[in-house]
Amino acid sequence: MPDTSQHRWIHVEHGPLSASKPFAECALPPLLLPPVNAHRRLRGPYTAAGTILRALVPQALACAPELVTAHEIEILTVAPELRDSVPSTRETLTSLAVPKERTRYYSPLRTLRLAHGLTEFLRDYARAAGRAPASLVLDRVDQADQTDQELITVLLRRLDPALVTVAVRSGPALAGSDPLAEALAAFADRIPAGNGTAGNVARDHQAAGPGDLAAAYVAADCTDDDPGMLAAYESRPARDRQLLHDSRAAELEASDEFSWRLGAIPYHLEHGSDPARRAPAALANAVDHCIVLGFYQASTELGRRGLAATDWSADWKLRWTFVARTATSLAARGRTEEAEQLYQEARACTAQPLIHMQIAYGLAMLYTRIHPPERIDHRLALGWINESIALASQISDAREREFSTVFNENGRALIEKHLGHPEAALRLVSDGLDRLDAVLEAGEHLLHRSVLRHNRAQVYTGLGRLAEAAADYRAVIAADPNYAEYHFDLGNLLRRLGDDEAALAQYEIAIGVSPPFCEVFYNRGDTRAACGDLEGALADFGYVLELDPEYVDAHVNRAGILLQIGANDEADRAVQAGQAVLAARAALAGQAALAGQAVAPDNAPLLCLRGRLDLEAGRFEMAKGALDRAVAADPAFAEAWATRGTLAFEMGDLHGALADLSRALEVKRDAALLYNRAVVHRKLGQWAEAIDDFGAVLDLDPAEADAWLERALCRRAICDAAGVRADARRFVALAPDRAGEASDLLETCGAA
Repeated sequence: MPDTSQHRWIHVEHGPLSASKPFAECALPPLLLPPVNAHRRLRGPYTAAGTILRALVPQALACAPELVTAHEIEILTVAPELRDSVPSTRETLTSLAVPKERTRYYSPLRTLRLAHGLTEFLRDYARAAGRAPASLVLDRVDQADQTDQELITVLLRRLDPALVTVAVRSGPALAGSDPLAEALAAFADRIPAGNGTAGNVARDHQAAGPGDLAAAYVAADCTDDDPGMLAAYESRPARDRQLLHDSRAAELEASDEFSWRLGAIPYHLEHGSDPARRAPAALANAVDHCIVLGFYQASTELGRRGLAATDWSADWKLRWTFVARTATSLAARGRTEEAEQLYQEARACTAQPLIHMQIAYGLAMLYTRIHPPERIDHRLALGWINESIALASQISDAREREFSTVFNENGRALIEKHLGHPEAALRLVSDGLDRLDAVLEAGEHLLHRSVLRHNRAQVYTGLGRLAEAAADYRAVIAADPNYAEYHFDLGNLLRRLGDDEAALAQYEIAIGVSPPFCEVFYNRGDTRAACGDLEGALADFGYVLELDPEYVDAHVNRAGILLQIGANDEADRAVQAGQAVLAARAALAGQAALAGQAVAPDNAPLLCLRGRLDLEAGRFEMAKGALDRAVAADPAFAEAWATRGTLAFEMGDLHGALADLSRALEVKRDAALLYNRAVVHRKLGQWAEAIDDFGAVLDLDPAEADAWLERALCRRAICDAAGVRADARRFVALAPDRAGEASDLLETCGAA
């Protein structure tokens, strides 16, 4: 009986994988599809994922077509060959833009969203097809692209091995610090690789000659690590090897499967008989495809190979393509110094004005928003963007000059915003929109025009001009309805405008047009909680934590709701989970502190929840310790002061309670806080202060019956008979079923 309690990991630390334990010896459930070679040399990004989808999507269309529709974005991004059978209904201006009009790239986080969507597709397919328990076997994962490694990391964490057991094999290139290696160590049984040894002749080819082995090696796209096959390949004359690569490239080019053009085809052309002529164009096509989809590790690698295959003298335009794509990819991956170095090298190698214009823009963006904080320099960025604007003004074609000038001035608007000049940013963006509308046709540069309007919406938001911001958000949504971030941003704005129902509608749309991402579910959960839908909010925060177990704010909000509904044990576990995340971060921060970096502070909301739980359980000293840390961590966190005030009240420290509640009210004027402080004043016999606070409560909420009754009691203490009568009567009017509580007050004042 196959063991389905854990995933499997065959890790070969030394020697070739071809000599290691085969998957057949791992006692796995039935395979979903034959073992998948994840080596990125085959099809580049998502080599493994694309292979899986090409095998399973046709079956899913037969048994669960709605599942394919739900994951259309992930499927078509990963396996473009399926476009003939899976209609694309959620294109965005970003995905449709031709290279000349591409002015926006996806977030580096997009591949993680795709990974979650693909994981849910596999999970739901196995159930819908009745194929569980099943297994998914992935080989050469140490040589997989980042996209596949990220996907496998998510599969290992989120897939129940009793449903789909993931079995992987990796070589020594998978380091222990890699996220995939950490996931394998956490979620998979490590299986000894075996004692196989590799001879000088390839397995299964004992009778084959060197020529046959070399041909087999190239036919496998040079991904087989059998030493005998490699030796046979290397023993052939260089011309023979080149012809083998030419033949394989021609075979793959004749196929209808586009993804070969991201991996094997450029590789074979680089090693074929005419690499200088044929490889650069293939690499350029591949890097363009990868960068527009946010496959930044692949576009970096392809760009580097393109740089090695080109020079400025032979084709400066193609050379610049590789410089620009590689620099953009490096910047997206946080390798900003390498990106800047590429720009500076290009400045020294060409005098082309258009290239210098783009370099100046790229350097401006590095210095205003992409470099690490210690290297951000908005004044330097302003100098670079002004140079870019000056070069744009020299373009001879009037329409191109206007577009390029507006594009660069949009970059300056960002810098002006960072410099604290939002009005200047607004003028630049608004003027740019008007000028583009004047010179461009209705269908030209739609992407950049939508980006400008979105940027203006953000500037309006920063200026507090929320109605104008909402109008711009609605305009960009009309132009680009499938871009999830626009709906997300509008939802956030509508919350600020107090329209929670409309905000929820925008979050729903964002969820429907995008692979899963944490922030939209978190914000929907927060909005649901504000609307009283605690069950829906708990579901959303739970899903956020399924996507990202380290999302501390989701732990906080989930724990707060559980405490609110009286599920204190569950709330306690949620707080512990959040604190475990922070403890792990603190350990890393401690290591960072040794390297001169700042250590993360305590999390005040979690500490406050810890204090509330301890308070309700009667663990007063523990509660005080947690709340003392909470107010120290964030002196502006009103709830921590309020909770510590409640604790002091329970411990009989009325003056301490008064001080803490007053601090809370300095941060946040709230009816409940005012009521509690009024009660403390009353307990201390501070009647005038209590009357003032109860009055403030009633100003905020005139229907708060208890405040009328409590103020009447305070007024009796100072012999204000008229005030007592007025307040008692208001209490009775609001709570007639509790009239008896006011009867003695009215009798005291002669008004029974």
